Amino acid sequence: MPGSFTSSFSIEATRPNAGEVAQIADILPRATPVYFSAVPTITPAEIVTAAASLRKAGLEPVIHIAARRVTSARALQDLLARLRGEADVRRLLVIGGDIDAAGPFTDALAVIQKGRLRDAGFEEIGIGAYPEGHPRIPPGRLEAALGEKIASAAAQGLRVHIVSQFSFSAERIIAWLKQLRAGGIANPVKIGLAGPTSVPALLRYAKRCGVNASLRGLMSGAAAALIGNVGPDRIIDALAAVRSELGDVHPHYFSFGGLVDTARYAREKAGAGDAAPAIASSR
Repeated sequence: MPGSFTSSFSIEATRPNAGEVAQIADILPRATPVYFSAVPTITPAEIVTAAASLRKAGLEPVIHIAARRVTSARALQDLLARLRGEADVRRLLVIGGDIDAAGPFTDALAVIQKGRLRDAGFEEIGIGAYPEGHPRIPPGRLEAALGEKIASAAAQGLRVHIVSQFSFSAERIIAWLKQLRAGGIANPVKIGLAGPTSVPALLRYAKRCGVNASLRGLMSGAAAALIGNVGPDRIIDALAAVRSELGDVHPHYFSFGGLVDTARYAREKAGAGDAAPAIASSR
C-alpha cells in the first residue's frame, strides 16, 4: 500500500510568507521537515527569520546551504551560529549551487570537510543526488562525490540522508535506488517528487532543473490533465509496490504548484495509508 511509503515525508519551500507557514502548520503533522530553498537573492537575515518562523510553528526547518554562494568562511560560521541560536536548526541540506563560487567553497564537499558543521552544533545533513544524472557532472564523478560526502560527514559524527532531484520516471528512480543500495549506500533517501502542479509548469521546471530525460514519461500520461493540476500518484504507487527492495525511502515534495496545496496533497497521501502499519502488525 502507498501509505507505508508516504506516511513520513518532507516538503521543499521557497520563501514561504508568514501566512503560508501558518497554513501549513495547521495541515502538516508536527515536526514535519520543511526544507528552505537557497534562492540566489535571499539574505542571511531572511534565512534565519524563515527558519525561526518554521520552528515556532512546530515544524522542523532544514536549511539549504549552497556552497558556491557562501562568500567566506566567516560568513558561513556567522550564519550557522544564528541558525542554531535563533531558530534551533539542527539539520542542513548541503548543496553545490549552480553558479561560480563566490568564496572559498567550490562544492558541497568543501563545506562538509571545512565548514565545521558538527562543531557548530548540527546533528544531521542532507546531500543531493540525481536519479537522471546531472547536466554538467559526469555520472562517475557524481557517484564518487556522493561516497566522499557521506564518508566525510560520518567521520565527523554527522548523520547523513540523501535528497534526490525530482523525476517523472518511476523506472529511473527505482533503477537508481537499486544501484545505490547495490553499491553499499544504505543511508535514508528522500525521493524528490513534484507536488500537484499544472503540466505546463512541470515542463518549465523540468527543463530548468535538467530532468528532460523523463519528460516523455510525464507527457505519456499528461494529455488528459493539461487543465488542472497533476500529482505524482503513479510514481508513488510504483515506488510503494517495491519499497521493501529500496531500503529507507520516503517522499520529498517540491512545492512547484504552491506550498499550501503541496502540504494538503502530502498530508492526504500520508493519511490514506495510516492503517497500513496496524494491518501489518496484526498478523
